[in-house]
Amino acid sequence: MRKSRFTEAQIIGMIKEQEAGMPTAEVCRKHGLSQGTFYKFKAKYGGMDVSDAAKLKALEDENAKLKRLLADTMLDNVVLKDLLGKS
Repeated sequence: MRKSRFTEAQIIGMIKEQEAGMPTAEVCRKHGLSQGTFYKFKAKYGGMDVSDAAKLKALEDENAKLKRLLADTMLDNVVLKDLLGKS
């Protein structure tokens, strides 16, 4: 997945600008992003503080690590079943 050029703090700042009354088109023009991207950010980070975004990032990283561990374990399980079945 491509890394965003904006940090979570910057994204939350953009959302707060828009919520404070600045038109969405102006926020997008000021920061150089499309409205579609802005609304994706708003869907993900809307209503969050910077600390909440940091917690979300940590949870996403942990979830990815656990998914990799599960996939490795399932692969090991399949290999062992194949070895036992061929004996």
